[in-house]
Amino acid sequence: MECNPSASGLWRGSNPYTKKKGGRRVNREGKQQIITELHDKLKTAKAVFLADFRGMDVEQANALRSELRNASVEYRVIKNTLLELASRETDKQSLSSHYTGPTAVALSYDDPVAAAKVLSKFAKGNQSVFKLKAGVLSGKAISVSDIQSLADLPSREVLIAKLLGTMNAPVASFVGTLAAVPGSFVRALDAIRAQKQGN
Repeated sequence: MECNPSASGLWRGSNPYTKKKGGRRVNREGKQQIITELHDKLKTAKAVFLADFRGMDVEQANALRSELRNASVEYRVIKNTLLELASRETDKQSLSSHYTGPTAVALSYDDPVAAAKVLSKFAKGNQSVFKLKAGVLSGKAISVSDIQSLADLPSREVLIAKLLGTMNAPVASFVGTLAAVPGSFVRALDAIRAQKQGN
């Protein structure tokens, strides 16, 4: 089943909250709904990255969200207890030791390199308020240095262009050789004819 992050009810529009003394709290049904939906997203995501966003202001958060949205990455702040429950029986469960402190989750369904590039760049520029914790890529736990290595890879578009260039080079060379064969053949025939006329 393909997950469409932008079409999710809880992430947009629905209200799993109840008003209680001291502020809003998620009701029991809302919590279960969040856990179920997040579980599906974690199962579908090709890569998941965790970060500590302690001290980040609204402007910084909006800038990061915008960059991640442009890279087709879903970014949310989730309570650690809900994240712990949602990640059970998924390949993202290995991240559970990092569910401490304020936790932001970036989910990439398409291009993990693009997500890593945005997150790494933002972390470098905002070291005092945003720190990467860990990630999971194709079911394998990765460290912060692994995320940086992933960010240093060329983008998918660049890799595809390089691959096509590599594939086209032998074809172009072969076509050039084929094109040269008739010319060589004609020159050889011309040399033979000249030689015969000289005799």
